[in-house]
This record gives sequence, structure tokens and C-alpha cells, in this order.
Amino acid sequence: MKSKIDPLTVAAMAVAVVAISATAPLTAAASAAPLAMAFWRNALGFVTLGPFLLILRRREVVRVARGERGLLRRGQWRPLAYGFLAATSLALHFAAFMTSTRMTTVAMSTALVATQPVWQALIAAGQGVRVARRTWAGLTLAVVGAAAAAGLDIQSGGAALTGDLLALAGAVAQAGYTALSQKARTDISTPMYSTVTSLVCGLELLAVCWLADIPLTGFDTSTHLSLLGLLILPQLLGLGSMNFALGKASATTMSVLLLLETPVAALAAWWLMGQGVEPTSIPGLLLIIVGVTVVVTSGDGEQAAPQQGKRRKGTPPYPVHAPYTPQLPPTTGGFTTDERELTTPHRAFTAAWPTSPEPQPFGHHAKRDPRVEWAGLSRDESPTITLTYHGAGAFDTEYSGRPQVE
Repeated sequence: MKSKIDPLTVAAMAVAVVAISATAPLTAAASAAPLAMAFWRNALGFVTLGPFLLILRRREVVRVARGERGLLRRGQWRPLAYGFLAATSLALHFAAFMTSTRMTTVAMSTALVATQPVWQALIAAGQGVRVARRTWAGLTLAVVGAAAAAGLDIQSGGAALTGDLLALAGAVAQAGYTALSQKARTDISTPMYSTVTSLVCGLELLAVCWLADIPLTGFDTSTHLSLLGLLILPQLLGLGSMNFALGKASATTMSVLLLLETPVAALAAWWLMGQGVEPTSIPGLLLIIVGVTVVVTSGDGEQAAPQQGKRRKGTPPYPVHAPYTPQLPPTTGGFTTDERELTTPHRAFTAAWPTSPEPQPFGHHAKRDPRVEWAGLSRDESPTITLTYHGAGAFDTEYSGRPQVE
């Protein structure tokens, strides 16, 4: 159970929201090509955090290099393919989102790309996961809000409408990254997976920039400052503050607070570039935030439903109560006549008592010991949470290693 949130945790959550909200304004304020910004955004994060993560997981790196982990086994080609597709989805997210900040307003770009949980719910529904009515209601609100907010862009067309569509494409790509990563991460830890994914994503963006003849050097001062801000604010300060806050606050609370990125980013764009928000799009932006909030807060019950009544293979059912074995009366010393009359039937009853009863099946009132669920996890696997946001790159989403169920 999470402890009470203290003022330091509140401050950390506020810093995380403000730092992550700087992604879109800093990208829009730079003069370099969006794909170049996407490459350096990812490359700087890998160069800064990758070595530390590899050092912390150096034993796992050695085991992977020797083929002792599933990453390099012949039978693990499917997770490798999913991992490559996940990295590709992440590269598409960066390219689409950062390009959209140049073609539409920062507020529209941030609000539309924040609909990632909506697309995640649609992907889950397509995979056969039961989606609650509350989630569908939130999805409907978000779609209506997106249509209302983009109404002026739809009427005018041109670059603004293209930017809106690119922001939605970035949200879909981020949802695809999350879904594919859940299938790819079978036998490696979160830091190791994040490092490999970030490397593949950076190489893909580098290849695209090289093929499109996009310059990666010779930037002006504003672009260098934007890249430095992208590294310090969302990557280091935002991610660090968020991880600290998650020690006291729930993932759902943090995900909802990160929806404040839209108004904070709009204020930052107004302060940095004098970019305003059309009054007619404000109701739609608010509907998007409300709809995504409904989707995020209704996700816990949906994930718990498929797991009900299932248990990990090889783990016996946890008994409702501990088996009781009656204690034998003392056999040494003399007995009186009355004691012998009472003791003899008691001994007969004890001899007939099953000393090793079969484990009791789960009842409707039985509770599962959480230690049984996580007993089969390896040392390198860390039970973590899934957090939805798009600001911090390849190191932003952590997944829980769940035991296999039958």
C-alpha cells in the first residue's frame, strides 16, 4: 500500500510535469529539422543513461552476450522481432510527434499525442481483452474532443491539419511501442531492454536522416540550447523526479497528472514563441483531457479481470488455512485410570487424523499470497509498473514481469 504523499513527493510530481511538458515547446522553438531533433533527442538519452544502465546490469549483459539469456537464443526469434518492431514504433513516434510541433500549435500536438491510452485500449480490444464500458465512454469523449479541437484545422486544411494527423500518428505509434514491448520483454530486465531499444531506435533515425540527406550538425545556438534542454528537462530531471514520485504515488495518479502537460506546454509555447491557443479549440482540448483521464483511471480493473481464478504453472493453490495437526499426548510417565480412559480414545482419534491433508482449493473468500505470484521471477527481473507518457523517450515505460498463467 502506498504511504501518504508528503510535500517532497508533491514537489517531485510538479517538477516531473513541468519538465516533461518542455518537450514540445523546445522542439518547436529549434530551427533544425524535426528528424534531426528526434535523432539527437534519442541519441543523447542513450549516451547519457545507457552506460549507467549497462554498468548496473553488467552481469546480465555478460549473460546475454554468452547466449545464456533468451535475447540471443535461437528459440527467441519471435521476441527479437517484437523488440525490433517496438523500436521502430518508437522511432515513428519521435518523428511524427516532433514534426507535428512545427506544423500545428504546441497545445494541439501535445493534446492529440496524449491520446495514447485511448489507442492502447483499442489495441487491447483487438487482442481480445475485455474493455470496460467506462473505458469506451472515455474513448468516445477523447475522440469527440479531438474532432472539436481540430475543427478549425479541418476547415482550413493545409499544414495545421497535417500536423494534427501526425500528432495522432505519434500517439498510435507510442501505443504500438507499448503493446509490442509487452510481447518482446520475455527474459531480460527493463534497463537492458530500454537500452537495446534506444540503440535500435537511434540507428533507425540515423539511417532515415542519412537517406533523406538531413544535416545532423551545424546547428545554431537556439537548436543547441533546445537539445540541451531536451536532455536536462524531460530526460534527466523529468524521468528522475517521476521515478522518485512513484515511490509514494500510484502509477494511475502520475499518469493523470501528466495530462497537465497540455496546458503547461501551451503556456511554455506562449512564453517562448508567443504562440497562442484558439478559443474555439479549448473545449475540445478539455474533452480530450477528460476522456483520457477516464481511460487511464479505468485500466486497473480491466487488467485484473483476465487474471482472476488463474495461477502460475507449477504453483499449488494457496490453502485457505494452514493444515492443523493435533498434538499427541505425552507417552512418558504413569497415567491414572481416569487419564487412561480419556487418553486412549484420544489416541485413536489422533491416529485416524490425516496429518498431511491435501491443500484446500480456493474459496470465494480465500486470498492469494502475493509472494506465491512472484516466486518464479529471476533475480534480474524487477516487478515494475506500466506508466503512460511520451516525453522521456525509450526509458519512459517499464513493464511488470508477470508469472505465466494456465
